[in-house]
Formats: sequence, C-alpha cells, structure tokens
Amino acid sequence: MRDSLVAAAFQLFLERGYEQTTVDEIVALAGVGRRSFFRYFPSKEDVVFPDHERCLAEMNDFLGDSSGEGGEGEGGADDPVARVCDAARVVLRMYAENPTFSVQRYRLTKKVPGLRTYELSVVWRYERALAEYLRGRFAGRRDGTLRADVIAAAVVAAHNNGLRSWLRSDGQSDATAEVDHALAHVQQVFGSDPDPAPDPVGPVQRPTGKSAKRTADDDVVVVISRRGAPMWRVVQEVETALGRDPE
Repeated sequence: MRDSLVAAAFQLFLERGYEQTTVDEIVALAGVGRRSFFRYFPSKEDVVFPDHERCLAEMNDFLGDSSGEGGEGEGGADDPVARVCDAARVVLRMYAENPTFSVQRYRLTKKVPGLRTYELSVVWRYERALAEYLRGRFAGRRDGTLRADVIAAAVVAAHNNGLRSWLRSDGQSDATAEVDHALAHVQQVFGSDPDPAPDPVGPVQRPTGKSAKRTADDDVVVVISRRGAPMWRVVQEVETALGRDPE
C-alpha cells in the first residue's frame, strides 16, 4: 500500500504538478482511504521522500556498529573520517536503488521551493547524525566539537556534490564513482590527522619571566562569531584570522 501511494502520488505530480495535486486525488488513484495515506505519511511532502527515515536509521545503525564491518573505506571503525564517509554511502545506495524515481524527485524538488526546504531539513538530520558520531570519537581532544562539525558538514557537502552530478546526468553516469571522488577529497583534507592532540588538563599555563619568550606556535587566535552562523562561515573566519586565504 505504501508503494502504491508513492507511485500514485508521483504519477499525479508529473501529470498535474505538485501544488495542484491533493491528498484526496492521490488516495483515489491508489484506491485507498485518507486514513491509510496518513498512516504512512504525515504530510504530502513526506510522500516525496518516503525512504529517508529508513535510510537515517540504517546510517545510525552503521555508525553504531563498532566492528567496522560493512564499510567501504580503508579505515573501518578505527578511522572516524573514513567511517562517516562510508556512512554517507548508505544514503547513496538508497538513491541508487531506484534511479528513475530519484531523478524524478530531483526534478520535482528543483521546481517546488517548499520541497527544497523540506529536503534541506532532511539533509540536516544526516549531518547531525554524522556530527554526533564524530563528537563522540573526538571527545576530550582539542577542538573536538569543532572538528566533528566541520568534517560532518564537509562529508554531506561532498556526498551531495557527487549525488547531484549523477542526478543531473539523469542517472546515466556512475553514481558510486561520482560520490567516491568527492569523498576522497574529504579524506585527503581531514584524514591526515586522525588523532588530534588532547585538550590540556586545567587552565592553560602561560610562561612568565625569562621563560616568556614566545614562538609562532604559542599564538592564540580568538574568533567571535554570531550564534547560529553556518559552519562554513565560522571556518572561513578562522582561516581569515590565521592569515590564510579561504577558498
């Protein structure tokens, strides 16, 4: 019944448009009642993204599997960056299971701003799951939370870049190759320091007197950013404060 509702919905979306299609029309075409529709989908938006709840659960199960089995990266559970890259591939497999449906959804989402907003909320949930896993792996380490959030955002951005390249090809290119290429860049950038130094215990002790000679390694940079600023903006501000040109 669930699959029938999704098929009926997309048939009507393609024929009439998303905004012009009502739930009553979907259930009529599927041959079920309104209660059946809302038993599976809380809203009309949810019928466009019927598989994300299952996929998010699979991703969390994958991240919670300490054995490291089932991943495609070289590091397994011992390499947190490789682990979250492999977790992103769980999402890719969901899209690749049904290329025709995924391409149709991509085209529909591009046309309907409300669906794009809904999709962004779904993407944020994936990013949060990756960040929570990494925060646990980097707990107690210098800038552990910052590092976790930045890497999670980078993994999601890389995955989506490769995924969109595949969708723009109407599913004709190699989805796995597209996403692997993008995720390899993330591992190259962030995977070189898998074991950041731990935070010092207690307050930072500053040298005084004759031992107060400072070196470049002693410099401390403080960046103030507004609450709620996107992570890419925080990173950009940090790079600017360090005298690096943000890309």
